[in-house]
Amino acid sequence: MKNIFRIIVIALATVTISTTTQAQVSVGLSINIAPPAIPVYAQPPCPVDGYLWTPGYWAYGVDGYYWVPGVWVAPPRMGYLWTPGYWAFIGGFYRWHIGYWGLHIGYYGGINYGFGYGGVGFVGGMWQGNVFRYNTAVVNVNTTVVRNTYINKTVINNTTINNNHYSFNGQGGVTASPNREEEAAMKEQHLPATATQSNHENTARNNKTQYFSANNGKPHSMAMDKIGGSHFNERGEQVMHNNAKMGEREIAPRSEGGRQKMAPYQPQQRKQEIRNSSKEYKEYNGTQKRRDRR
Repeated sequence: MKNIFRIIVIALATVTISTTTQAQVSVGLSINIAPPAIPVYAQPPCPVDGYLWTPGYWAYGVDGYYWVPGVWVAPPRMGYLWTPGYWAFIGGFYRWHIGYWGLHIGYYGGINYGFGYGGVGFVGGMWQGNVFRYNTAVVNVNTTVVRNTYINKTVINNTTINNNHYSFNGQGGVTASPNREEEAAMKEQHLPATATQSNHENTARNNKTQYFSANNGKPHSMAMDKIGGSHFNERGEQVMHNNAKMGEREIAPRSEGGRQKMAPYQPQQRKQEIRNSSKEYKEYNGTQKRRDRR
């Protein structure tokens, strides 16, 4: 019976989304167990100019709910914004509505994901032409790297925010319906989550410490500065990732004196980490060749 249940869950979770989606977003999963509350955690600073924040969420696997860390990601196109997915209690089941990229923020169930996603719209920044400007009154950025910033605290008070940690819409959760702007955004053309976002979710699924059954609602990794980057706990402290893969940097634990222990330098791992940055890779590769000649 358990194997049959797992097959059904996997079949429901495997959905095909076209590159452009009209109207309502596809429902990817339906179960009869309510998702846990949204945990409170600190947001790591944006590491790259142009990256956008995608909030963490509870996904469901064969072993129950698991936390997908919030993370800064590269949008698929300039001008596009991320509308988070959300759970909704409908017809006796909790159904997952898949997130998407679009020119405007759509309806995400009124869920307060934090960091600009207070339940309606997004107030953490805006596109101005081909440049994304960050509202540092709401989001955390590395100002030595990200210079396109502004401060607007009025959006915090003028935006309807659900001051709770409900993770689903419907009876027993958030009671919110889409407004006109959200309904219009839902009818626009959408792009699905990028391949790296899907890989990010798969990595969380394969990490047993991310499951509610193991962490009781306090995941080991709450957020990441980028996909394949550093992991952070609820206090914003870097932590060791248990299921680190190639390209993910593990953070050494701190000693009793408070100083961070340095991990052994691994050239091959470092080379893999910086392949995505062509300029840095060329400099790194040139340095290595000069060393080899010596």
